[in-house]
Amino acid sequence: MRAYDGGDVRAFEILYGRHKAATYRYFLRHAGGQASTADELHQDLWLKVVGARKRYAAQAKFSTWLYTLARHRMIDHWRARHGVSLASLEDAETLTQAEESFAALKDGRDDPLGRSMDLQARQRLLAALADVPTLQRDAFLLHIEGGLPLEEIAGLTATSVETVKSRLRYAYGRLRKALEDLQ
Repeated sequence: MRAYDGGDVRAFEILYGRHKAATYRYFLRHAGGQASTADELHQDLWLKVVGARKRYAAQAKFSTWLYTLARHRMIDHWRARHGVSLASLEDAETLTQAEESFAALKDGRDDPLGRSMDLQARQRLLAALADVPTLQRDAFLLHIEGGLPLEEIAGLTATSVETVKSRLRYAYGRLRKALEDLQ
């Protein structure tokens, strides 16, 4: 980002190339598999990155800063669409409303969750992921897609490391149970 701020357009291209697939999947999985919504959110995210190049201060890893922006954009989308915040999504009624449109993703290219899986197994995994409560799924996606360590997820979500561990444990448990016949 510092190089990009200094006028090195190639630096931005490198950052975008390194993070575009994972940030897109983050939005796509949270947006119910709706490509148009994910496209809009993804474009907004990268426009914010471009706009922030003069204000960027390396207080954390770039990926942590990027997923903070992505998560805030996702929360803004949920507020505008459902009138809810991420914190309120553990409520069963609100969770159902926010996730009613979640559908299985069809394309597993460049996808750490599905790279070595056949289409049927990948669809089952994504359907199982859709059944994971939002806050648990968010921690899971930040960990798997974003590659963020527990401490960074805790900072990003304003929770404790123990809360993140708990959310991940529950997410993995639900996924294991849903997919136990694939092992």
